[in-house]
Amino acid sequence: MVFSIARLAADVEPRRPSGYPAGMRDLDDLFAGLARSRFRRRFALGRREADYLAQRGLDAVLAHGAEFVADRLAPARPANDGRQTPWRNHPIFVAQHATGTCCRTCLARWHRIPAERALSAREQAYVLAVIARWLRGQPEAATAPRQPDLFRD
Repeated sequence: MVFSIARLAADVEPRRPSGYPAGMRDLDDLFAGLARSRFRRRFALGRREADYLAQRGLDAVLAHGAEFVADRLAPARPANDGRQTPWRNHPIFVAQHATGTCCRTCLARWHRIPAERALSAREQAYVLAVIARWLRGQPEAATAPRQPDLFRD
């Protein structure tokens, strides 16, 4: 199920897709709001995270993201809520802080997804769609070629 959520997020339209709960934000409006936030707009992928994304590819990184969201964000009361997302060392972590998907408080504030209840599969897919859109918008992510894996390709 984890990878299917990542696949769904990778294929989401830029605006809120039909079938998503009405409370979640339109992605164009969300990203306009994030761009106005001095705190959120300061995040960008570092060289290490950009290299990781280029080497693994967006699909693999989103699969990791689906696991992070399911384990650290989806429970009704995540352990260490507000401190569960590291600031760097993985593209998903940086994207979560940049998009307000790092903790349940930010998720409620920026995305209108109430805290104190578990996230549905659609809400998890929405979170991954937000993260995927941010990652696609990063200059390094758009231009860095994917290095082939000699043992898989």
